[in-house]
Amino acid sequence: MESLALKPVVIHVPHEAQWGRDARDLANPSDGVGQLQNAPHFPVVMVGAGACGLTAALMLHDLGLECVLLERDATPQGSSALSSGFVPAAGTQCQARQGIVDSQAQFVQDILHKSHGQSAAHLVHAYVQAVPQAIDALESQHGIVWRVLDHFLYPGHSTHRMHAVPETSGEGLMARLVHAAQVADLTLLTSAHVTQLFIDPDRRVVGLGYARPDGSQEWVRCDAALLACNGFGGAPDLVAKYLPAMKDAVYAGHVGNDGSAMRWAQALGVANLDMGAYQGHGSWQNELGLLISWALMGQGGIQINQHGERFHDESQGYSEASVGVLAQPGCVAWCVFDESVHELGMGFPEFKEAVSLGGVKRFESVGELAQWVGCPKENLDRTLAAKSPAPGGLPAMSRPLVPALYAIKVTGALFHTQGGLDINAQCKVLARGEPLPNLWAAGGAARGVSGQEVWGYLSGNGLLSALAGGFIAAQSVAKALGRG
Repeated sequence: MESLALKPVVIHVPHEAQWGRDARDLANPSDGVGQLQNAPHFPVVMVGAGACGLTAALMLHDLGLECVLLERDATPQGSSALSSGFVPAAGTQCQARQGIVDSQAQFVQDILHKSHGQSAAHLVHAYVQAVPQAIDALESQHGIVWRVLDHFLYPGHSTHRMHAVPETSGEGLMARLVHAAQVADLTLLTSAHVTQLFIDPDRRVVGLGYARPDGSQEWVRCDAALLACNGFGGAPDLVAKYLPAMKDAVYAGHVGNDGSAMRWAQALGVANLDMGAYQGHGSWQNELGLLISWALMGQGGIQINQHGERFHDESQGYSEASVGVLAQPGCVAWCVFDESVHELGMGFPEFKEAVSLGGVKRFESVGELAQWVGCPKENLDRTLAAKSPAPGGLPAMSRPLVPALYAIKVTGALFHTQGGLDINAQCKVLARGEPLPNLWAAGGAARGVSGQEVWGYLSGNGLLSALAGGFIAAQSVAKALGRG
């Protein structure tokens, strides 16, 4: 049971000139208003040290503006470390080096096409324009090396634009961002669980309070605050309210996604928008706790159910596939593929780990695979014949799969949410359409660009919002504080 002290709250304080005796008289002894006046001061305070917060902090460092990152975990990880680590961008130096032709206009169209036009257009345009600047700056100013994955296309992207660090993983991306922060000598406080926002009568954030693992409370004052914490996937009450299709699903995201930003928004009169959007995944190996790359499906793999039949169009994307998998008997499916796809999979760290742990099975015949799945062999024979009609009007497979075959048992999972605080194109938080004086939100704390449904998620939208949002917020904060 979460203690009351860890529930996120907004605390109203008098004007700074009235702090001191008046503040102590007005304050509840436990709310920290009296202690806040003597707390250390930073120009900018960021809640969360994931990809969004670290990108923003590094950009502020380049602009000569000091900040402090408050991270609830002992080591910065979050949703970013659990992701594939792939960042979509159009117009980067990395694309140019690899001879890839792309355009920001086409990227915008890909995002809007995937969401059926539901995406917040002002954020789509802002993020698509900002993300190549963020990637190039992280490379040129902080030594983060990128390469574009050019041996396959993720669903919904019209060209190769997925940028990855050499480790091709979210953990690798986070390790490099943390290293860059250490080299830049940024102030990063870990094991600092932010629970309090202090707001003055002008609706300015004047400070934050955070809990330490031993239960003690500390405070910090600021001129500007950025909410770079993630969404609400780890808050069962909010998931049940906004994402009923996922209320019983495996949650494969980070426990820190507790909805703090959404609860602060409600207390501040800020709307939470696009709350029905999220990134699910239809290929989560639950027993091993591993994400199996959807690249396998993009290169000819299929998913079958307990009956040995396909049940959805694998080319549509892994997010909406989560709903399809969860609708199958036992909420499970099997990813089935052949030797060439298996070879591709071995380029991904988590797939290699699944192989080493025995999660990926090899079968010399269709009969062996049918026996392992527990389905009639004739059903599987029919399914694997690419020219045969697929049930439910599904498009036929791109090619037949022939032994040796491989399979891995998976389920659908919720990874992270795509709804959050209403923000403008500068990532400034809006209350009833008007920006609050000094509060910004980006990454998972803010509304994303996936529209309002699971099918609106285009591969990489999460890290697009994180890096682009962090870059934009840093520029906007610096300008507001006279440093931009």
